[in-house]
Amino acid sequence: MLGNWSLGDYFKAAAIAFSYEFLTSPKWLGFSPDLLSVTVFAGDAEVPPDHEAAKAWKSLGIPESRIHFLGRKDNWWGPAGQTGPCGPDTEMFIDTLLPACGPDCKPGCHCGKYIEVWNDVFMQYNKTAEGTYLPLAQKTVDTGMGVDRTLAMLQGKKSVFETELFWPVIEHLQSISGKRYAAEPVTDTSFRIIADHLRSSVFIIGDDGGVKPSNLGQGYILRRLIRRAIRHARKIGMEGGFLGPLSEKVVAIYEDFYPELRARAAMIAAELTQEEARFSDTLLKGEHEFEKLLPNLMKNPQKIIPGRVAFRLYDTYGFPIEITEELAREHGMAVDRKGFEEAFGKHQELSKAGAEKIFKGGLADHSEMTTKLHTATHLLHQALRTVLGPHVAQKGSNITVERLRFDFAHPTPMTEEEVRKSEAIVNEQIGRDLPVSMDIMTLEQARAAGAIALFGEKYEEKVKVYTIGDFSKEVCGGPHVERTGVLGKFVIQKEQSSSAGVRRIRAVLENA
Repeated sequence: MLGNWSLGDYFKAAAIAFSYEFLTSPKWLGFSPDLLSVTVFAGDAEVPPDHEAAKAWKSLGIPESRIHFLGRKDNWWGPAGQTGPCGPDTEMFIDTLLPACGPDCKPGCHCGKYIEVWNDVFMQYNKTAEGTYLPLAQKTVDTGMGVDRTLAMLQGKKSVFETELFWPVIEHLQSISGKRYAAEPVTDTSFRIIADHLRSSVFIIGDDGGVKPSNLGQGYILRRLIRRAIRHARKIGMEGGFLGPLSEKVVAIYEDFYPELRARAAMIAAELTQEEARFSDTLLKGEHEFEKLLPNLMKNPQKIIPGRVAFRLYDTYGFPIEITEELAREHGMAVDRKGFEEAFGKHQELSKAGAEKIFKGGLADHSEMTTKLHTATHLLHQALRTVLGPHVAQKGSNITVERLRFDFAHPTPMTEEEVRKSEAIVNEQIGRDLPVSMDIMTLEQARAAGAIALFGEKYEEKVKVYTIGDFSKEVCGGPHVERTGVLGKFVIQKEQSSSAGVRRIRAVLENA
């Protein structure tokens, strides 16, 4: 995504003029002005129509027939929460010259005739707690241009999947599946989902702060992407063992701009292959259990699989609800999706109730000893990053009065030398008797100051940043000691695997 800001400098007329020039000038993108259509905010009971933006487009030669007034769903941004800056936007579309889908076909229609390439957001209002919209003293412009879509339009392609950013993957999928792209909508959807989800997965795994598939947090999001790609591969007749080799196509496309992908290509392929194998086992177990249940399920005259049964397949066997629904359709049945969601929600409530019994930072309580151990996790975190590399990131912790348990991202077991070196670094900082200080700032300020903030965590508008001398700086909400000298001797008792790509250290403080 490309974009730019104006923070109180120019506003609508200038922003629209800049957008028009960049889109149509032969010096820049060179789209024909005759192919350009735009949308602006139509207004409602709370905010008037954006005639100012429409006037700006008219002044540049866009006829009224290609200026469309649409509602909040299409042409409004924000606020990010219940209150705050917000405002109308104007969106720019390129006509692909495909036939209109009907008399009401216009920009914003999803038939493929009009492709949005740019969006100028005009933050000119502040929504108050009472729900009123007051003009902002400083008006802001925020723009966003979809690189992939713009590239497709410049090349005269029907979609981003026909550009060089995806086509090598699509071509390979055609060769190994025996199916042809652009042959039928259902097949096309599967091709696109596989290509898109694989690209995302390659970047997530191959990034400097890469994530591995797991059942928690961002690892779970990655797992869902991979498994949805596998499910759609099955729909077009592909068997297992394709994701690892196919990832090489993605790496080859992007390696010149993202050399870290080439450096980690083997690891990326291995992770994808392992996850594909895991999911194959899940599918086999789930399908076997489904077949066992099927005779009794078929006795139901309504041909409905109860939600609690679908949830048990999911909870016990990791069987995705989408595949349960797919199998149900193959046998002329449907799944009680509402019942599944209710069972899932009840499960979440029970899990949340259990989680709420644990304090922030994974502490069993806020005693003096757990406070010392919690402070030690900060020292350990930085020590591991020093010894193993900046890819190390905390994945969880659990602290009792007896010990600390610290989970972190790292692909291989630590050597004994690495364990003892990390332990020695922590003890060195304890021996220095470093001061522990706390500052309150925004998350952006914290990151700018070099503080570690866990990716995927939800933070308040203001965060606490704990600094330990010149050694460690982290965003954290837990309790800490005032100086490291009170921690005693740090001893790592065990280093082991926690899950795929995640290691676990168990440690204690002696004489604390």
